[in-house]
Amino acid sequence: MSWLAMSPLEVVSALLSIGSVWLSMRRRVVAWPVTILASLLYGEFFREIHLYSDMLLQGVFAVCGVYGWWKWARGVQAEGTLRVRRMRRSALLLSLLAGVAGTVALGLAMRQWTDASLPWLDAALTAFSLVGTVWEAQQLLENWTLWIAVDLTYIGEYAWKHAYVTAGLSAIFVGMAVAGLRDWRAAELAQAGGLDAAPGAAAP
Repeated sequence: MSWLAMSPLEVVSALLSIGSVWLSMRRRVVAWPVTILASLLYGEFFREIHLYSDMLLQGVFAVCGVYGWWKWARGVQAEGTLRVRRMRRSALLLSLLAGVAGTVALGLAMRQWTDASLPWLDAALTAFSLVGTVWEAQQLLENWTLWIAVDLTYIGEYAWKHAYVTAGLSAIFVGMAVAGLRDWRAAELAQAGGLDAAPGAAAP
């Protein structure tokens, strides 16, 4: 498929999504309004190619974007920087169980009531993407590890659907998630040492 034949909506959504992830890596509050816009545009794109779980996910992303925007802005006001946090083991287990439950519920719904492509895989990616977004909003380091796994799987799904820009975007996201994990770990070490890591500046 040539670049000229690709959906302009997909291209714009992809560029905005890259920008939002980069801003999140840098822990910039403005990442969230960019995420909201990208999610709304991607929701329309996924509706057009009948990936309904992904379409619904983008709507949830937009809602989570409001929560993340509020959460990060509140963190800046309270501490001056956005602090990286780690999950308790019990919270990690509960979150993963919620992802499995969401996969089963959404997969059954998509299979029963829609003509969704790849209903079970799409449902699993949707459920765990939502878990990752909540972790990100809560400034949890583990969100990057989950995004690496999710985005690796998305590459295959989108390539199968001939959404090549979005498949390429997912590959870029894998690299960005690896970099985000590295940067947030560095910020966590700086916090432990009472330092202010440069990437942690959280001004919008």
